[in-house]
Amino acid sequence: MFNEEYKLIQRMTPLVRKVLIVDPSSASARLLGDLLRNISRPQVWNANTTRRGLETARQVNPQLIFVELSGDDVDGVEFSRQLRRSDMACRQAPVIMVTATATAGAILAARDAGVHEFLRKPYTAKDLLRRLEAVTLRPRDWIEAVHYVGPDRRRFNSGDYSGPLKRRSDAATSEGDRIVQALKILKSAVAAWESDPAQALRSMLAQAAELERAAVAVADPKLAAAAMEFQQMLAGVAAAGPAAGAQIAGRAARLLAFLPKDEGARESAA
Repeated sequence: MFNEEYKLIQRMTPLVRKVLIVDPSSASARLLGDLLRNISRPQVWNANTTRRGLETARQVNPQLIFVELSGDDVDGVEFSRQLRRSDMACRQAPVIMVTATATAGAILAARDAGVHEFLRKPYTAKDLLRRLEAVTLRPRDWIEAVHYVGPDRRRFNSGDYSGPLKRRSDAATSEGDRIVQALKILKSAVAAWESDPAQALRSMLAQAAELERAAVAVADPKLAAAAMEFQQMLAGVAAAGPAAGAQIAGRAARLLAFLPKDEGARESAA
């Protein structure tokens, strides 16, 4: 069946050379590994607990991760949450959650933990191929916020859906939309500095970099300069901890002044 998918597989192969499977069932992990090898012949590592999965991820830096939703000593949601908030090189690697019991609650929990796709058991090689295509050839924006770290949730489980767009936000994001989103996330990160300085700092750095990039794209030198200055300031106060909160808030205000007034009013009303 893969002859007609040959070109597609060729494009995906460089992006799935190293795969980690976190599954308490050796038989299930073996089946998935065999299917993957039939498609792209990757190196595959197996881990049968959440802890071993995280340790292996740190050691081998996989390009793609499959994790079982739940089982003996495996919690796929917790694995995904810890991975996303770690300092691992693979923290942004696509995660595909596998389960036979894909309830609405499980899907929402997986989405909010930063999972890219869901693969329901029993699945076919074609089902697997669609998920691989979704996470490798249709990349999503990365969201580095305080309360959420992971791929843009507006396209969650895209391997299952090919119908019309349901919301305006599902369409391609404009640079203006990206600027507004980055400013909103930045505002939230500044507020979270005292409670979660590590993730708040990471979020602020990511949003400042995104604002600088987007400002250049829309030819807004004032926004670009403010974003660059904010990044430089953050580099200088990173070790100061919660005590730097006032300084950060003061500098952030220059960037947050670019947030459209109607957006600020909408947040206040909410």
